[in-house]
Amino acid sequence: MAAGDLSGTTGLPSPEEAKVLILALRKELTEHNYRYYVLSEPVISDFDFDMKMKELERLEAAFPQFGDPASPTRRVGSDKSTGFTQVRHAVPMLSLSNVYTPEELADFDQRVRKELEADVEYVCELKFDGTSISLVYENGLLMQAVTRGDGESGDEVTANVRTIASIPLRLRGSAWPDRFGIRGEIVMPFRVFEELNQQREENGEPLFANPRNAAAGTLKLLDPGVVATRRLDAWFYMLPEPLPGTQTHWENLMAARELGFKISEHAALCRSLEEVKAYLDRWEKERFTLPVATDGVVLKVNSLKQQEMLGFTAKSPRWAVAWKFKAEQAATILLSVDYQVGRTGAVTPVANLEAVLLAGTRVKRASLHNADIIAGLGLHLGDTVTVEKGGEIIPKITGVDLSRRHPMARPVTFISHCPECGASLVRSEGEAAWYCPNDTGCPPQIRGKIEHFISRKAMNIEGIGSETVALLHGSGLVHQVADLYDLTAEQLIPLERMGEKSAARILNSLENSRNVPFERVLYALGIRYAGETVARILARTAGNIDRLMTMTPEELTAIPEIGERIAASVAGYFRDPRHLEIINRLREKGLRFESTDDGATPASDKLRGMTIVISGTFTHHSREELKALITRHGAKNAGSLSKSTSWLLAGENMGPAKLEKARQLGIPLLSEEEFLEMVK
Repeated sequence: MAAGDLSGTTGLPSPEEAKVLILALRKELTEHNYRYYVLSEPVISDFDFDMKMKELERLEAAFPQFGDPASPTRRVGSDKSTGFTQVRHAVPMLSLSNVYTPEELADFDQRVRKELEADVEYVCELKFDGTSISLVYENGLLMQAVTRGDGESGDEVTANVRTIASIPLRLRGSAWPDRFGIRGEIVMPFRVFEELNQQREENGEPLFANPRNAAAGTLKLLDPGVVATRRLDAWFYMLPEPLPGTQTHWENLMAARELGFKISEHAALCRSLEEVKAYLDRWEKERFTLPVATDGVVLKVNSLKQQEMLGFTAKSPRWAVAWKFKAEQAATILLSVDYQVGRTGAVTPVANLEAVLLAGTRVKRASLHNADIIAGLGLHLGDTVTVEKGGEIIPKITGVDLSRRHPMARPVTFISHCPECGASLVRSEGEAAWYCPNDTGCPPQIRGKIEHFISRKAMNIEGIGSETVALLHGSGLVHQVADLYDLTAEQLIPLERMGEKSAARILNSLENSRNVPFERVLYALGIRYAGETVARILARTAGNIDRLMTMTPEELTAIPEIGERIAASVAGYFRDPRHLEIINRLREKGLRFESTDDGATPASDKLRGMTIVISGTFTHHSREELKALITRHGAKNAGSLSKSTSWLLAGENMGPAKLEKARQLGIPLLSEEEFLEMVK
């Protein structure tokens, strides 16, 4: 019996077999925990994970001689990051036991009533699918935000959480204790998720699989300025230490709402198991109308006294349980596979399906993401496939019914050449996507680069949309972005749906774009992985295009927020003579390739040899701007304190753990005003 095989759940293996199974399951579940909590890249469904966990729990209970305190059944998965200060939770953040069937739910209810020997009220709350957070307020002010981590301690992400508009920085009213804690879920709304993935696709960056992964990844960014652009949201569901005088969980939720927290208006107080089941039935259908992802309902005993009587297991409360929604699935036929080429050359396979109703919408296409997904599924044309729409926005194929496969069915094999221009596809080491390298000759890449160049956040050329781009390219007037500045009214006016006013608007906008700052021009070039934020950092650090073009990958990775993959892409872009020709032509047309920011270029060596760590929030400059100033004056930015740290640039609301560590290491503190005086 293979690890995770549930076929033997009605019997027990021999001790020798059990030991092999237990060790294999522990190893597999530990890896899944890491991928879920650390990488935010799960490779199996929550249901499959829970089934494997239950099988391990069953085997460990039957064979206690193989017990291990480090088993996944004895701990909560971790999302710790080395880039943040670790903070211990005053009250551990435990996980919840899951139930999937009415029978399991009834068993929970019967156990609770039997242990209490009393009637029970339950609070039912939607289980938002995001990343857990614990907030601490002192004297009404937000002082600390900590991720769940391993349940005992987590990452201190206060600066990032402060950017979330729905989280109060100051509590409303005055009916709160001097120290107040609350826990909730940080989520990314569907609308924001779709916009973010669209931007990432345009920038050639890997797409987030679902809003949960996007929220978790955003909260771990080191730049709060970028976090603010992601428009995260948060709902709250628990006070780890109840307010004085309250008797029920419901009272605490309502009190938290009065203090300014988002408490779901869909939470309900249920006085019987029948009312609970009615709530579950309702939201099994209506959850798709919500603006954020949900993956179940949390059921909690309402009475705080009864909660205390029921107590806890090693990893979860006995007074609460999570009912997990089934992912919306449907079976249909795989008709064919298309391959789409994006602006960056990434080739994405898309499955064409027999139309099927799924989560209230008619589905005819599903993403296959990349070649590895196709190979993993072992797809054949004509297969009966399972299509799922759970937390993901775009439907995906999750399984194949092999019993219904035709013996003559042809396997789906990923293409080797670009479907648009015929160039041989390439794949970089460590990447899942295949790319068409012909970025200056592949039609969809050319059109995509032009659309990106004229977009609002880039050159902001008014009067040109995707249809006009296709028309300009198809008519031979524009082969690459520099050709836009050669257009004339005589060329534009005769085009379809074009006239004198439209042509004049385009030409005026092109003329005005010569004043667009360097950082946006750099973003407009469409260098892979150089999104809006990266382009701004590169422009302000290098100061001009000539300096940037000569920087080595090692010099680029020395810039804060620039990793090896970005550095390799930027350096590679400037090695291509075709790109240099485009830049030279744009320079001749008067576009700005030098920063006008007085502090953008290296300013002095006043801080040469120093290492500075930034913590907290600041009055005059953003953290990103301060990091740039540190670099421009010769110092090195560091993310964590060590004996080699010269200064701790300390802003408001700095984490107490970091302050204490600075004191222990004897690192002097520097205020924002003192730092600015140093580099004046």
